[in-house]
Amino acid sequence: MKEKPLRMCVSCRTMKPKDMLIRVVKTPDGIFVDKTGKRNGRGAYLCKEGNCIELLAKNKALNRAFQCEVSPDVIEGLKKELSNGADELG
Repeated sequence: MKEKPLRMCVSCRTMKPKDMLIRVVKTPDGIFVDKTGKRNGRGAYLCKEGNCIELLAKNKALNRAFQCEVSPDVIEGLKKELSNGADELG
């Protein structure tokens, strides 16, 4: 039996199976939610449940993961995209 790959949530820093996390990707075009998990670019993972998404702006997790300053507007856009497509992600 093949083991599921583990990834770390950038917000709460816990290890979870990859399919229990949401991938956010940074490309030259911007920062997006990667619903396929296969988009090219630098990826970071967030828990689907819990308040990890709400803590993004406070703990600056995406700044560390992407090694750049992520604006609050981008984080708000990600929150809206995740709340609108929550039924598709899980």
